[in-house]
Amino acid sequence: LNKMTLFDVYPLFDINIVQGRGCSVWDDKGQEYLDLYGGHAVISIGHCHPHYVEKLTEQLNALGFYSNSVVNDLQRQLAERIGKACGYGDYQLFLINSGAEANENALKLASFKTGRTRVLSASKAFHGRTSLAVEATDNPKIIAPINANNHVTYLPLNDLEAWERELAKGDVCACIIECIQGVGGIKLATEEFAKGLQAACRKYGAVLICDEIQCGYGRSGKFFAHQWIGIRPDIITVAKGIGNGFPMGAVLISPDFKPEYGQLGTTFGGNHLACAAALAVLDVIESEHLVDNAHEAGEYLMAKLKELQAEEPHIKEVRGRGLMIGIDLDMSHKALRQNLVYTQHCFTGCASTNILRLLPPLCFTKSMADDFIERLKKAFAEI
Repeated sequence: LNKMTLFDVYPLFDINIVQGRGCSVWDDKGQEYLDLYGGHAVISIGHCHPHYVEKLTEQLNALGFYSNSVVNDLQRQLAERIGKACGYGDYQLFLINSGAEANENALKLASFKTGRTRVLSASKAFHGRTSLAVEATDNPKIIAPINANNHVTYLPLNDLEAWERELAKGDVCACIIECIQGVGGIKLATEEFAKGLQAACRKYGAVLICDEIQCGYGRSGKFFAHQWIGIRPDIITVAKGIGNGFPMGAVLISPDFKPEYGQLGTTFGGNHLACAAALAVLDVIESEHLVDNAHEAGEYLMAKLKELQAEEPHIKEVRGRGLMIGIDLDMSHKALRQNLVYTQHCFTGCASTNILRLLPPLCFTKSMADDFIERLKKAFAEI
């Protein structure tokens, strides 16, 4: 008999993960793995945190979903909590389901506000796979012909002169940047560039959007990565860590934007279960001081990796901030990652063909960092 199969879009490790706790996951054979991938930076407070499980269960027993045609007080609570946690209490919150949707709606808002259609995005940026978001992503392989509408100009990150030159043409509706590029290889925006870009956007009437989907929500050691370099974007997009695995995204919108009915909308965004998950995440982030931990544990891990770099010739550079770290190799990462997974039992991410990307849960500890360093040493030795 014929049977439906999955549409094959990812190269997969042949491992079936069935359980998680904290910074560890287990496969269906009982093998434990140290998780420095965090489900692609999604797991913020750790796998299956008891408080998170409890709050989701409570909400599911009360009400799983109702439409956005009625008041949902959980949304109001979440807006207040996020505003307090990040320091943007005067901003407005729009809740959706993913990072791509967050960037899609941010770009639409910028176009509604300015009446313009042109966007500036950074070389090697990744902003999502929906229509506008994928067009702002510098990867021709994933931009279908129907998405290639020539709205976007790609410019080198940190080349302020190039961005100012394009903004001066007066037709740019938005500049969108990641202050720490994820897929782009853990490249950091400089303070000089970010502050200069903010000033240029204000001068020429463009909207500054900071994509904090991967680098935000505490991962950098501050609530948002752009807070390290002292700017205040017009729009901030978040997802991934906001729900700790429950699909959720959000747009933080400055008070300069006035909502108009009909411009934006969502069926599932900000549903009761999603809000319960997001509120539980904030409970744990605050009670367990996970933003501070991301900074401290990240600095410790970075220092240990730089010590290893001094003795391991295949490591060209270690860079990043908090628990978002890239290990730039002089070779393909493929064999190293294979060894880390199948022999050392440790998950990491990657970028390009030669960068290991470390994105562990924000509850990652210094002892886990020591453990990972030993596994990484063994992996280098064995390949």
